[in-house]
Amino acid sequence: MRLRALLDTDALGLKLLGGGDELDRTVRGVMTTDLRDPSRYLSGGELVLTGLAWRRDAADSEPFVRLLVQAQVAALAAGEAELGEVPEDLVVACARHRLPLFAVHESVAFATITEHVVRQVSGERAGDLAAVVDRHRRMMTSGPAGGGPDVVLDLLGSDLDLRAWVLSPTGRQVAGPKDAEPALSAEVCAELAAEHLAATRTGRRAPHRVAVGSTTYSLFPVRGRGQPPVTPPGARAPQGAGGGRDLRETVLSDWLLVVEADAGDWAEERLDLLYGVTQLIAVERDRRDAARTVRRRLAQEVLELVQTGAAPAEIAARLRVAAPVLLPGLGAAPHWQVVVARVEWEDGDEQTGRVAQTLLEEILVDPHATGPEQSDRIAVAHTGGEAVALVPLPAVSTEHDGSEAGVLAEALLASVREPLSAGLDGDGRVTLGVSAAVHSAEGLRGALEEARHARRVAAARPGRVCAAGHQELASHVLLLPFVPDDVRRAFTARLLDPLRDYDRRHRAELIPTLEAFLDSDGSWTRCANRLHLHVNTLRYRVGRIEQLTGRDLSRLEDKLDFFLALRMS
Repeated sequence: MRLRALLDTDALGLKLLGGGDELDRTVRGVMTTDLRDPSRYLSGGELVLTGLAWRRDAADSEPFVRLLVQAQVAALAAGEAELGEVPEDLVVACARHRLPLFAVHESVAFATITEHVVRQVSGERAGDLAAVVDRHRRMMTSGPAGGGPDVVLDLLGSDLDLRAWVLSPTGRQVAGPKDAEPALSAEVCAELAAEHLAATRTGRRAPHRVAVGSTTYSLFPVRGRGQPPVTPPGARAPQGAGGGRDLRETVLSDWLLVVEADAGDWAEERLDLLYGVTQLIAVERDRRDAARTVRRRLAQEVLELVQTGAAPAEIAARLRVAAPVLLPGLGAAPHWQVVVARVEWEDGDEQTGRVAQTLLEEILVDPHATGPEQSDRIAVAHTGGEAVALVPLPAVSTEHDGSEAGVLAEALLASVREPLSAGLDGDGRVTLGVSAAVHSAEGLRGALEEARHARRVAAARPGRVCAAGHQELASHVLLLPFVPDDVRRAFTARLLDPLRDYDRRHRAELIPTLEAFLDSDGSWTRCANRLHLHVNTLRYRVGRIEQLTGRDLSRLEDKLDFFLALRMS
């Protein structure tokens, strides 16, 4: 479509502020951003929509416009809602660089413009199929009663005979067609999410086609605001797509559209339609992200108070403000738990706090919950390279073993370990720590430190996705993560290297024998039965261990040294 066609549509509320002689430029897509430098997400030919949140003073306009021109965008449309009118410095900068500039009236949502452009661009290629997108647009923009992405998926079924679902990056079903039988199982969802993350991480071009049993699915990324759009076949991929830090910022947060069909057999027109549908679904995703803004702000305020050592009364006052937002309809002050998460990349990139924040919000959602999403009652902040969640517990019950019920470390990862491991394999790790429940503001600082210690314990374990809870902090495992690497290597080498060398030369299995002996609490009979050995054979092996190391396995101190060496190795 041409730029001048936008001015012919009164419903878009656009006013031309400059660049009237450039209105024959072709619009190939649309992007909404408030980043100071959005160039890495631009591929050329976009209409860029901005609310001007990037502008702090007049000096910011020139570099922002210069970046857009270098990315070869078609035009810029600035909203009037933030400042009341488009600032003159932006008008001058656009005129200097011959970049067409539109003003967007405050009564017009960017989503309306986005959907119009998507519909028009797809319509020029897809013909009558654009009518389906138009029906989707009307349903998506009719407010909460419209049904959101579920309605879009129902229309895909009724108009194109396609069964489709929207999944989160961890495999949680965000939306699905009504009366879809059989529904996607949790196992299939996790497998599809894992395939999606692995394909995205390795830079494979969408749609990703996956066979699960006898069924083939096609996976389309759903990108949120400020993220690079899906690239249709034949188009130039966005700068940074397929690898690097940009990919890391999105791979763990993208939704995906799952279609029960093999898109490899589709005509280009149908593919274009599905790319348009992903942008419509992205509108709903942006709405949900915007709804988290208040909860994130509350969490950030509480976290800053706790970290700076504010008085408990001040923290309690802030929690009283947060409670109605996080626990609507409940008057009683809740108990709280703290969950800390960190995403770490192999190259040591530490700018991962926002990635961890988005991921932790997803991990904390109960995939089997009914009614309002659990994320509506979770506040997640980020500081440095970690995310910190305040999880309210309206009624803390006591389990049969006397421990308090609440968020359990391993339970958090039960349903997300497979897809996240696929998304991180060979490049990064996710580690989580969970505190005990506290019932007052005085306990939050200790809970934060407890969760951080637990996360360090998790980080000392092997695997791409690990968690540890407060229950483990009363054990020796609390100490192991804090042993310096050189001390750890020297200690384990002194005790275990002689046994490893002997095993390598004689295939004697002294290391497995030592592990089994300690696990059996030094019981000769239990250990021999466990290893299917005669007791005399076991005594011979233990004697060889003692001879090679100069230790005595009848002494508690030597048993403990071997136990710690095995754990640290």
